[in-house]
Amino acid sequence: QLQLVESGGGLVQPGGSLRLSCVASGRSLDYYHVGWFRQAPGKEREGVSCLSSGDSTNSADSVKGRFTISRDNVANTVYLQMNSLKPEDAAVYYCAAVHVTRSSWPMVSACAPQGYDHWGQGTQVAVSS
Repeated sequence: QLQLVESGGGLVQPGGSLRLSCVASGRSLDYYHVGWFRQAPGKEREGVSCLSSGDSTNSADSVKGRFTISRDNVANTVYLQMNSLKPEDAAVYYCAAVHVTRSSWPMVSACAPQGYDHWGQGTQVAVSS
């Protein structure tokens, strides 16, 4: 069973940077599509940036040019580099994955939360001066 554990959240000033990590265990991520999602209080969970098993990416317009998703298959880890953070980026950030054989490509390519079936517990990101 695939398990995901996020880390790297915290409090940062506007304009600052954070790198989130998502370490996978139990299965290799080689055949999984992966993604980062976030949920702010009172809002629905939304896709931030997703990376397919074939290394195609899709990011929300609000983070393009600021956030970068990447994976290290040797370390079985997914990263989210977040630069130029804004107060509106504050949320709980979740890592998620879905095996390629159980995925719906329209959902995965759209970076829709419904397309992913393995989730971490989340890491809090706060952006404030």
